[in-house]
Amino acid sequence: MSTQRPPARAYVETYGCQMNISDGELMEGILERGGYTIVDSPDAADVVLVNTCAIREHAETRVLGRVSQLNGLKRDRPDMVIGVTGCMAQRMGETLLDQAPYVDLVMGPDGYRTLPDVLANLDDKRAGRTTTTIEDVVERPRKRGPQLAVLQLDVDENYQGLEQRRADGPSAWVPIQRGCNHRCTYCIVPYVRGPEKNRATDEIVAEVRGLAEQGVTEITLLGQTVNSWSYDDVTFPRLLQRVGRVDGIRRVRYTSPHPNDVTDELVEVMATEPTVCAHLHLPAQAGNNRTLKRMLRRYTVESLLEKIDLLRAAIPDIALSTDIIVAFPGETHEEFEDTLDLMRVARFHEAYTYKYSLRDGTPATRLPEEDFVDPDEAQARLEELIRVSRGIQAEINESEVGRVEDVLIEDEGRDPGQIRGRTERNKVVVFDGDPSRIGAYTRVRLERTTGSTFAGSEVGRPVTVSA
Repeated sequence: MSTQRPPARAYVETYGCQMNISDGELMEGILERGGYTIVDSPDAADVVLVNTCAIREHAETRVLGRVSQLNGLKRDRPDMVIGVTGCMAQRMGETLLDQAPYVDLVMGPDGYRTLPDVLANLDDKRAGRTTTTIEDVVERPRKRGPQLAVLQLDVDENYQGLEQRRADGPSAWVPIQRGCNHRCTYCIVPYVRGPEKNRATDEIVAEVRGLAEQGVTEITLLGQTVNSWSYDDVTFPRLLQRVGRVDGIRRVRYTSPHPNDVTDELVEVMATEPTVCAHLHLPAQAGNNRTLKRMLRRYTVESLLEKIDLLRAAIPDIALSTDIIVAFPGETHEEFEDTLDLMRVARFHEAYTYKYSLRDGTPATRLPEEDFVDPDEAQARLEELIRVSRGIQAEINESEVGRVEDVLIEDEGRDPGQIRGRTERNKVVVFDGDPSRIGAYTRVRLERTTGSTFAGSEVGRPVTVSA
């Protein structure tokens, strides 16, 4: 069947994590190959897809407000298609079509491969044309035209053979894994992305090689628990090693790992491969063993600290970041204090901090009602965690003033005449320079810090990257 009636223009607006950003690039690539022109504004689009996150309630509320705004455009252009894709679409399913009746399409993460066909199907149905029914598409009639839902999870869908439409720049996300086999009690991901599905080794390496040939020098491997990836007899550390040895690649990162899969083999590769960055995001989530057990994290505070000691013994300069959730149901104030103690002992360079957010469909929703922490107390705990975390980050960064670091220039700075870059250890630094040098590497002395970022000045001549 024909997948597109040109001309048609599409706009993808993404909310959420790095995986969502990567999915947005994937959808743009699929649509472009399906005959769509990708535009940079919903005002210029015939199809607007809002690519969503379901990790926290606030993210979903924000998306519902956004699609309501987009309905204002649709009133003036009734032929415009509004779609909601991603984790929120999968979680809410057809109920989203009831809450936002102006939405034409909901599609979960495993449906993207069929996106041009589904949109063509929707176009046919609107026009009253006979169309071939697409498997796993649910149609709902309404007065102003049909609504379609594509929500089937596919245990084999890892998007092998599909390429993203990436923006120009020196860095690229490379998804190597989708879904998750863990069942952390607070987390919706396994229920909206399905079980772990890993891409083939050779395809990943070939994609990285192609990116290097296009001038990309920094790669981030993506997965829900990325270091659990394996394919045939290849382990994640060996994949990391192969990617890091691709000609033209100067930096390799990966996110987000699970602490249980930080192995001796992985630490050895990180310590010995010069392209693998001395930075790791290691989600701790809590600093109390009873809380970790209730979260079903499958490690203890003691074993987590052993992993941190292992990393720092092999890579003394490593910068560690983390995720922390406060006010998980049943967390006492003393257990929250244990989390603060973990922060003081582990001394993470950066922490992403959250209040527990109830997600329908996750096991934590079945905990006794009396276990749920009072919202005001939860907010107070979050504010205290942020204070402690930022204090540690400021102390660490202040101690690093005077260091000279290799910096990849990523973007313009906020002020005229400035550019912004990132060190191997994931520290952001702003300094004077020409934006035409984005993509180059240079050496920068870190001269002062605001607590979270640095200001600096170049040392010696800039090192440019050959195309």
